[in-house]
Amino acid sequence: MPLFFAITLAAGVGIGYYFTFNSDSESKSLTYHGKSKGTKITNLLDYIEMQYVDTVNHEQLENKTIVSMLKSLDPHSDFIPASDFSAVNEPLEGNFDGIGIEFNIIDDTIRVVNPIIGGPSEKLGIKAGDRILKVNNISVANIKITTKQVFEKLRGKSGSLVTVSIRRSGVKNLLDFEITRGKIPIYSIEVAYMLRPTIGFIKINRFAGTTYEEYLNAFNSLSKQGMKKLVLDLRGNGGGFLKTAVELADEFLIDGLQIVYTEGRAHPKKVYNATSKGGFENNGLVVLIDEGSASASEIVAGALQDNDRATIIGRRSFGKGLVQDQIDLPDGSAVRLTIARYYTPTGRCIQKPYDKSLDDYYSEEYDRYEHGELYNADSMKVDKTKKYRTPGGKIVYGGGGIVPDIFVPLDTVKSSPLVNRLYNSGILNSFAFEYTDQHRAQLLKEYKSAADFISGYKVSEKEVRAMKSYLALKKAPSNFTGNEIGFALLTKALIGRNLFDKEAYYPILYKNDTAVLKAIEVLN
Repeated sequence: MPLFFAITLAAGVGIGYYFTFNSDSESKSLTYHGKSKGTKITNLLDYIEMQYVDTVNHEQLENKTIVSMLKSLDPHSDFIPASDFSAVNEPLEGNFDGIGIEFNIIDDTIRVVNPIIGGPSEKLGIKAGDRILKVNNISVANIKITTKQVFEKLRGKSGSLVTVSIRRSGVKNLLDFEITRGKIPIYSIEVAYMLRPTIGFIKINRFAGTTYEEYLNAFNSLSKQGMKKLVLDLRGNGGGFLKTAVELADEFLIDGLQIVYTEGRAHPKKVYNATSKGGFENNGLVVLIDEGSASASEIVAGALQDNDRATIIGRRSFGKGLVQDQIDLPDGSAVRLTIARYYTPTGRCIQKPYDKSLDDYYSEEYDRYEHGELYNADSMKVDKTKKYRTPGGKIVYGGGGIVPDIFVPLDTVKSSPLVNRLYNSGILNSFAFEYTDQHRAQLLKEYKSAADFISGYKVSEKEVRAMKSYLALKKAPSNFTGNEIGFALLTKALIGRNLFDKEAYYPILYKNDTAVLKAIEVLN
């Protein structure tokens, strides 16, 4: 039924109707005659297209109608236009077609942060620090290019060609590369490394089609390094595929334990239980969550909390307990329709209320900040009428996200206000990129690996002087001294990312992370 309904809307065709006009008055009226195989909506769209005072775009009007209709149902039913379909689905599919670079736009120039290992650019010798000045012989520098425009120029079907002209430090002339686009992986595991000799850390940013395989690879790598306990970081993870969440939770739960169940008006109750394939079922486990953890992240956290399997640390999660099914339409667009709710093993639905406006629903996260919930556990909104008990006797709550077992407030003193401004404005990022580019050869000679850099590199007066000169060059007014809280840590992390990507960035950034430190304390 949903498929037929959506296709009827997409077709936009009314069959077997006609109109007559009554023009006795200044305002003409229209009377509908006959039986139509179309709906009121398709009939109205056609009427608007034929009779509206100005020319309208039928497809745009149709799309807006569908969006409005779906949003009247719930906040997560949605319409994806054909033009956005690839961009929306790429992160979940785990790949895209392109040249394979991570880039930033600094000083109105495309800078290669890192070529993706195994991608077309890396194979041709494109390096971190390269500046892309032309694409297909057309200048892309100093034209106020946007990220979206870069995607449009560099992405394309696998097998297609694109030529880029690059300025490289120490090379006099432009370097031209003809690149054959290919499939570029989008990794959902941000980083996996050892926090302590026996404690591993895995950060997952989404639940995509490739996430489970990525997790197994990361798990096996850390196990070889001596991992006996694990911190699973799901902070900021907005979710993804239900199937992937079930696969991941299964790794930590013994055979037969319930992971989640779904149920909807047209969809009978379906239970997902753990199997015997788990590889980390009895070891120490902590899961980190925050207000950005949603959907599939909450399925994993809820399953582990309800089965008394892990300690959940952080802040209350987003609160999305609705399941969507995607219906692909003939014109390349798609509808994601909510078809069921999911319930954690104790029977709780953690979907937060959406009976008010969409603005109220999505501003609820900001309301937590305003009401002090991000800083004080006592300010946390908990629906005491939806109380559940785990097999171990722990009280858990439904109706508004996963409430952590241990609350960790938002850390507001990691950086001084000045450092925050420099970071948020992009100035600190730009400085770190320029500094790295100028000293790349020397730094790579001194630090052979991310581990060497993390343990050996220290921000000194040399970087402080360089930062002061950079601020003067950019005419950025500041009273910067170099002693500001957070400057040394952030600068080291950004330089490390420019040299060794995420393998250096996250371990440096999380060195003083309060949630990570609490997780280590709990596991010890």
